[in-house]
Amino acid sequence: MNQADPAVTEALATDPAATELGKPSRRGRRADPMLLEIAWEACNQVGGIYTVLRSKVPSMVSRWGNRYCLVGPYNDKSAPIEFEPSPLVGPVGQAVKQMNEMGYRAEYGRWLVSGRPHIVLLHIGDTYKYLNDIKYRLWADHGIPTPNDDALINDVLAFGESTRLLLSMLGAKESHRRRIVAHFHEWMAGAAVPMLRREAWPGSIVFTTHATLLGRYLAMHNPVFYDHLSFFDAGHEAKHFNIEAQHGLERAAAHGAHVFTTVSDVTAAECTHLLGRDPDLLLPNGLNIERFAAIHEFQNLHKQYKQQIHEFTMGHFFPSYSFDLDNTLYMFTSGRYEYRNKGMDLTIEALARLNHRLKTAETPVTVVFFIITKAPVRSVNVAALESRAMLEEFQNAADAIKESIGKELFNSAAAGHIPDLNTLVDDYWRLRLRRSIQSWKRDGLPPIVTHDMVDDGKDAVLNQLRHCQLFNAPEDRVKVVFHPDFINSTNPLFGMEYDQFVRGTHLGVFPSYYEPWGYTPLESIALGVPAITSDLSGFGSYLAQVMPGHDDQGISVVHRRHADFNGAAHELCESMFNFCQLSRRERITLRNTVESFSEHFDWHNLGRRYHEAHEMALDRDAH
Repeated sequence: MNQADPAVTEALATDPAATELGKPSRRGRRADPMLLEIAWEACNQVGGIYTVLRSKVPSMVSRWGNRYCLVGPYNDKSAPIEFEPSPLVGPVGQAVKQMNEMGYRAEYGRWLVSGRPHIVLLHIGDTYKYLNDIKYRLWADHGIPTPNDDALINDVLAFGESTRLLLSMLGAKESHRRRIVAHFHEWMAGAAVPMLRREAWPGSIVFTTHATLLGRYLAMHNPVFYDHLSFFDAGHEAKHFNIEAQHGLERAAAHGAHVFTTVSDVTAAECTHLLGRDPDLLLPNGLNIERFAAIHEFQNLHKQYKQQIHEFTMGHFFPSYSFDLDNTLYMFTSGRYEYRNKGMDLTIEALARLNHRLKTAETPVTVVFFIITKAPVRSVNVAALESRAMLEEFQNAADAIKESIGKELFNSAAAGHIPDLNTLVDDYWRLRLRRSIQSWKRDGLPPIVTHDMVDDGKDAVLNQLRHCQLFNAPEDRVKVVFHPDFINSTNPLFGMEYDQFVRGTHLGVFPSYYEPWGYTPLESIALGVPAITSDLSGFGSYLAQVMPGHDDQGISVVHRRHADFNGAAHELCESMFNFCQLSRRERITLRNTVESFSEHFDWHNLGRRYHEAHEMALDRDAH
C-alpha cells in the first residue's frame, strides 16, 4: 500500500525505535545486516521454487546464521507438519508480536528442514478487508489492473500486503541499527515490492523471477517462441492470455527491485524483452548434494531399487509376455504435464525412432520408458492393482515353498540322501501355484497407462503414443509406461519414494523446449543417474557454456535452440541408442562419474551467486 492503514501508522509513530530512523545506533556502528527471503512456496510445497528454497537453506544459514529468516503464507495443511513455533524474541519475533497485537495473525518459528531456519508464516485472510484499497492503489499508482473474482490474485495481493506490514514494522525497528535485505521470489511474492518502494521502505530489495509467466504462456502456444521473442508486444500478449495483473505485478517487481535476477541466460532474454529490464545477475539453481549422498552405497542402492522396479515391470508386462530383465534398461522423464514445454512430444518421437533402431540392430536390450507426470485420472487401473496383488501371492507361495524345501533338503542331506526335489513340494502349494499362474495370464497387450484417465481420447501423450504405434507389442524393443501421477511411498504400484525410483533407473531424459532452469536432470545426476537435457533449459545452457566435456561426465545436451524438431528428435534418439550400447561395466563407471560431477552444483558453490546479489543490493541502497 502507499498509505498504511491508521492502526499501522499509529503503531509506528508511537514506537521509540521508529523515531530514531536515520540516527546512528547507540552502539556507534551498525550490526550485521539481516536477510529475509519472501516466497509463496516457503513451507508451502507447490512447485520447483519450494525445492530451491528448501535445498538452499543450509548454505544460507551457514552464511547468515540467525540473521536469516524466510517469509511465506500460512498453509493449514503443511504448517502443522513442517513448522515449529518459537518464542517471539529478536527483531523478527517482536515484529510478529506487534502484528498479532494489531489483529494481523502471523506465526514465528522454525521450518523443519535441514538447517532449521527461522520462518514467518502470515495468515493472509486478515488483510482481505483491505483488498479493494490495495487494488485501487495498484491501479492509481502503478497502472496494474486486477480482477475482482480471481481467488489466486486476491491471495497474492493479501500476501503482499501482509508482507509489507511485517517489513514496515521491522524496518521501523531495525533500520537505525542494522540494514535489511528482502529477497522476493516470483510474482506471487512480488506484490509487496512496488508498495515498499512507494513508501520509501528503508531496506534493500532483490527480486528473482524463476520463469516469466508470460514467457511460459507464449512458449506453450508458439512453436517458434524464441525466434520471435524480440517481436512480442508484452502488454498486448498479456491481455490476450488474460494475465494482465500477473504480468503487471511481475514487471513492477522487476523494475522496483534494487537488484533484479533470474536463473539462466534463457530466462534473461525473456526478462529483457517481456519485462523491459536486463537482469543484474544470474542465480543458477543448485541442490544440497549431501541430501542425496550415499558414500560407497549408491551402487548397492541402485541394485536394490532396480529390483523394486523389476517387480513393477513383471506385474505390468509378464501377464502378457516376458522378456529378459537382465538386459532391460529403465529410462524415464518426469515433471509438470506441459506436453510441449517439457519436451514430451520430442521424447515420444525419439522413442519411436529408438524402437526402430534397436529392432534393426537386433540388440538384446529392452528399454522400459516411464513417463511420470500429474494428469487428471479417476483411479489406478484395476488390472494393474490385480497384477500387483498376484505378485505378492507368488512371493508368499515362493517363501512358503522355500522354507518347506529347505527343511526337507537339510534333513535328507544330513541322512546322506540326495532327494528328488520334485517330491519336496507339497501338493497344496503345487495346486495354489497352478491356480495363481492361470489367473495371472491375460490376453492382449500390456497397457500403456497405469490409471484410468478422465479423457484418454484427448490426452496428448496417449494420442502421440498411438500415432507412433508404441503399443507395447512383444516385438517392440521400447516399452512405454505412462504413469499420470507422482511416485511416492504410498503409491500402490511402486511403494517407493521418487528419489528411490530415480536411483533404480539407468537414464533420465528431459529435452525441454521451455525450462527456465530444470531441476529434474540435476536431481538425476545427484542420484548417480546419467541424464539428457536440452540447450533450451537453463541447466543445459549453463552446462554448454561453462562445462565443456559434459558428455563425458554423463550429461548430454540436445540442441534445440537453433534446430528443427526433426533434427532434435534424431539427436535425442542417437543419445539414447548410444547409451543402450554401453556394457554393464561402462554404465557403472558412468554412474560413478556423474555422481562426482554433481558436486559442482552444490549450494555451497552456487550459493555464492546469491551472496553476490545481496551484497550488490546493499551497495546500491546505502543508507
